[in-house]
Amino acid sequence: MSTNYRYSDYSIEQLRAEIGKLKEKAQKAEQLGNISEVAVNERKMQVALAYTLNPKDFKAEKIYTLKTDPGYTFKINYINGVFAWGHRINLLNEMNEQEEAIPISLLGDAVKDK
Repeated sequence: MSTNYRYSDYSIEQLRAEIGKLKEKAQKAEQLGNISEVAVNERKMQVALAYTLNPKDFKAEKIYTLKTDPGYTFKINYINGVFAWGHRINLLNEMNEQEEAIPISLLGDAVKDK
């Protein structure tokens, strides 16, 4: 059994090193045209990055921009660990019915109330 298998057990330095390795793997996979491997490594990178953030900086019922999807915002229902559970909202202000969990590292700035 590995002692540092879960990102929650990693130190900030270990997380940063892991993010660097994953970024390198994603770049190599992209050069080789392996798109699915790129996506897997980028997703792992986002999860590792989430562990470098403070979940308390994100609030339920608030709406945040999405760093990787400028066509959507994200309304948080609740935070569980480093994942925000909630719904995407499109540019027409239509909320997706399906609740999803995303790493908090994908969340940008809180949207100002209109």
